[in-house]
Order: sequence, then structure tokens, then C-alpha cells
Amino acid sequence: MKSDPKDTPGPLGLSRYQWRVLIAAWLGWGLNIFCALLFNYVAALCLPDLLGLSESDPAFKGTIAQWTGYLTAELLLGWAIGGIIFGKLTDRIGRTRTLVFTMITYSLATGACALAPNIWTLAILRAVASLGIGGEWAAGASLVAETVPDEKRVLSGSLLYTSSPLGLLLATWVTDLVLSKIGATAGDPTLAWRVVFATGLVPILAAIWVARTVKEPTEWKPAEQSGLVRELFTPELRKTSIGALAMSGLSLVTWWTYSAFIPTIARFLADDVVPLPPPGELAQLKVAFATRASALFNFSGFVGTLLTIPAAIYLGRRLMFVSYFAVSSALLWCAFALPLDPHTRISVLGLSGLTVFGIFGAFPFYLPELYPMRLRGTGAGFTYNTGRVLTAVGPFVVGEIARAGVDPVAVLQWVAIVPVVSIGFVLGGFVRETRGQDLAALEALGENISVQK
Repeated sequence: MKSDPKDTPGPLGLSRYQWRVLIAAWLGWGLNIFCALLFNYVAALCLPDLLGLSESDPAFKGTIAQWTGYLTAELLLGWAIGGIIFGKLTDRIGRTRTLVFTMITYSLATGACALAPNIWTLAILRAVASLGIGGEWAAGASLVAETVPDEKRVLSGSLLYTSSPLGLLLATWVTDLVLSKIGATAGDPTLAWRVVFATGLVPILAAIWVARTVKEPTEWKPAEQSGLVRELFTPELRKTSIGALAMSGLSLVTWWTYSAFIPTIARFLADDVVPLPPPGELAQLKVAFATRASALFNFSGFVGTLLTIPAAIYLGRRLMFVSYFAVSSALLWCAFALPLDPHTRISVLGLSGLTVFGIFGAFPFYLPELYPMRLRGTGAGFTYNTGRVLTAVGPFVVGEIARAGVDPVAVLQWVAIVPVVSIGFVLGGFVRETRGQDLAALEALGENISVQK
């Protein structure tokens, strides 16, 4: 039974309670992304402040790109660790309990970044936040998959992920509001970036609501033993897990290596405008460029996320992945390899979110389709988050190359190769087609693995 039989149907065939569960997971993930990416929006302000750098320093751009890469890599490593730990925990103590605990963790740690006195304290607080950020996904995705009807799984999974681009749009709006009111107008960038981090405390209110109104799925039972990672690589699941790891990891490499630098690169592009405006106007233009590029990227991602619904239903999972990866590669190459003026380059940067960002609308419904209930949290958490270990290398390498004096725009054009590698895994048969699959059919597989282990 997916919900209380007395619950009346609502929009799109989901009951009121199923909508409540979807909204709970939607808030958890959207606010998760909001907290995770606040640093990217204020990196160009907080890093010079905490490192004692001046924009007149010849090494300014390279150093900022370097530390942006370092702290993004740290976030991703913590994200991976949190995803694995809390993915196992969600199979033991429950989806809702884990969801609430991870939301409180990433919210408190992000808000505390506002008080960071130095770069090392900021790094520690970001590491703590990353654990909660990584753990939220498996809990939310499993909660939704086990609450809604099977025929609504694609719809619900894609709707769940729309919170990601909207969470980033919220981060863009909050940052733009604070920087325009405090940073640019009042001339106090130190207070501005600290206020931005302080907004990370907002998710605590959502966590309280989730704890009070959302129950564990009626079909969920505490696993007597946490799902073991080695069970994901038994003969029955080995190829499936390798494919899930590859799709998640390579998609994340593309997104993070690219998106982590969008606000910073957009600010740098303002320096290439001809004619160059006076210093006061240039500062305003940098904020406008960063806001425009980020907002367009996030809005495109929102559209691309919704498009995974018809793509998954009518094309199937495999062809959907191939289509998104092919377009991602083409857009990324155009964004960085073509000789474009600053305004046009920002537009192309933003439009690439259609597929680079949009593809993630597939993972909330695809990964839970791969594993039986006993391994669902472990499998989804491990495959989606372990790829972040590999992903952490991307921003780190870009930052190191930029520190050596190479233009980050010239480096990022090579990210277009990553989606091509992803297509190879799909065509190599590692991505299982799950269109029309009933989740209940996986339970026999889970019991077989349990007997054999």
C-alpha cells in the first residue's frame, strides 16, 4: 500500500499525502543544493577576504580559481562520504529520520560559515555540511520511490529534482540581493558574504515540518543488517552497479567541473567588455554577469529536468542518456572553444544547463529502479555519491592549471570530452533499460542476494 487508503486523489494522480512526501523530499534536496552552492556565489568575495588578497595582485585570478577548486573538491569528497554513510543509515533507521537529520546537519554547518575567522575554519565547516548534503539524496529519493505508485515514479522523480535548479535560483537571488544591498551599495563585501552564508540556517524550519508531518513508507521495514556495498557487486548486480556509478560519476564530473566556476568566470568576463566601464560600474557589471550566467544555467536546468519525463517515457532510459550527453558535449565545446564576445559566451554558458544540469532529473527515478528495497538506500547512495570522489579531481585540476597562469576558459573546453565517455558506457551495455519495470519484481533478486552472501 502506497499511502493511507482514505487519502483522496490530488493533482497528477497523486494523493494529498503522496504530494506531502514529494514536497518534503523536494524541499530537502532544493535547500541542500542551496546550501551547497552558496560558496560558489561568494567565492570571489570571501576568499580574498580570508586570504588577504587584493584584486591588484597579479596572482589574484589564479589564486581565487585555485582555492575555489580546493574547497569544491573538499565539498565533493565529503558529499561522497556522507552519501555512503547516510545511504546505509537510511536502510537501518528509516528514510524520514535520515532526511531530517541530514537537513539539520547541512543547515547548521552552512550557517556557521558566516562566523568563519579564517580559511581553515571555513574549510572545516564546509566539510561538516558536505556530510549532510551527501546523505540527503538517498533518503529523499528512496522515500519518494517507495511512497508513490510505480506508474508515477518517473513523474515524481523528475519533479523531485526540479528543486535543484530552483534551489540554485534561490541561491542566485539571495546572493544578488545581499551583494547589491550590502556589498555593492554599502561597500561592505565582508558583511555581504557572511550574511549570504547565514541564510543557510533557513532549512532548519523545513526539517522541523518534515519531522512533524511525514511518516516512514508503509512498505519499509528496518533492515536487520545494513546493506553491504559488496552486495552491489554480486554477479546479479555487478554490471548494473558499474553502469550506475559511471553515469552518476561522469555526469557529476561534467556538472561540477563546469558549474563551480560559472560565477567566477562570469565576473572575469566583465573585464573583457569593450569599452571597459569605470571601476564603480565595472563592480556592478561583475555582479550582473555572475547573476545572469547562473540564473540562465539554473533555469535551463529546470527545463531540462522536466524534459526527462517525456524522454524517459517515450525514448526509454538508455536513449534518454545518450541524447542528453551528446547535446551536453556540443554545448560545452561551443561555450568555451568558440571565439565569442563576453555577452554571447555568458548566454551559451547558461543554455548548457539544459542538458548538463537537466540530466540529473533522471537519477531520482532511475537509481531506485535498479535495486531491491533492502539495498535501495545503500545502492542509490553509493552509486550516486561515490562518483563525487572522481568528480573532486575536476575542479582541483582546473584550479591548479589556472594557478599556473592558463585562462580557465581555455581549460574548461576540454570538459566536453566527459559526456562522450558517458555515451560509451551506455552503448557498452552497462546502463540497464528499466522502462515499465515494477519495483516489486526486484524483491526476489534482493532475497536471492541475501541468501548467497
